Amino acid sequence: MKERGGKKKVAVACGEDTNTLEAVARGVEEGLILPLLFGHPQRIEKAALKAEVSLSGFEIIPENDPAAAVRTAVAAVKEGRADILMKGLVGTDKFLKAVLDKEKGLMTPGAVMSYTCALELPAYDKLLFVSDTAVLPFPDFAQKRAMIDYSVEMARAFGISEPRVALIGASEKVSPQFPNTLEYALLSQMNKRGEISGCVVDGPLDIFCACDPESLTVKGVDSPLEGSADVLIFPSLEACNAFYKGLMLFAGGELAGLIRGTVKPVVVMSRSETALSKFYCIALACLMADS
Repeated sequence: MKERGGKKKVAVACGEDTNTLEAVARGVEEGLILPLLFGHPQRIEKAALKAEVSLSGFEIIPENDPAAAVRTAVAAVKEGRADILMKGLVGTDKFLKAVLDKEKGLMTPGAVMSYTCALELPAYDKLLFVSDTAVLPFPDFAQKRAMIDYSVEMARAFGISEPRVALIGASEKVSPQFPNTLEYALLSQMNKRGEISGCVVDGPLDIFCACDPESLTVKGVDSPLEGSADVLIFPSLEACNAFYKGLMLFAGGELAGLIRGTVKPVVVMSRSETALSKFYCIALACLMADS
């Protein structure tokens, strides 16, 4: 990754918490990034001291007001002075307000904002990409289409030439009682006709049939994914969020995620996330910045 496009400049909005600084420091150590920290200088220095992180080589841009720090960090990315935007110790609402600003924000015109994660699981033999874990509560048809496109793009950045996309439901049956299954059937048909290309899409499928070949055989389900999905598209944020958190808690999963639909990669994680999780997000952002 280091050789693909050189070090990426990361604009960190309110880089005043220990976990963010530890993650950024590791990104520097790995030769991935050059950090620009926007925020209160004394708070940044205090957090760095607590985290035992040297700020040597870190550029600090003084902004004592959190909202101003976010706006200035967004401007740095928009103007090309940074390649990646990252949220630090600031509320998500305040952060996304600046990202979504129609004139000064980072949204691609007409794009859907979504969130795509890459999951590494001990029990699965490859990376699993899931959406949407954080942005779209109940995605409509157009939003589901965008979620597929974003997830496929991310999977292809990892070298998967034709990602297998499973549209996740409670079963494999299409039923008017479950409107999502009707949309899934239409999306699958669009893929067969080439309107959604560069991937193989099938659904509705339950998790077993999406990710376990033996379950397909037992249930007698014929799927082009062959029980080996690369991408899982969920019908709601709650379902996807509960899925990935359960895997992280009970199955030793590791996760990295990004906001999608922006002109440059945007890293948004909970302020309580570990330094390791935030580092993985930085590494993912560096990869997507080159894709």
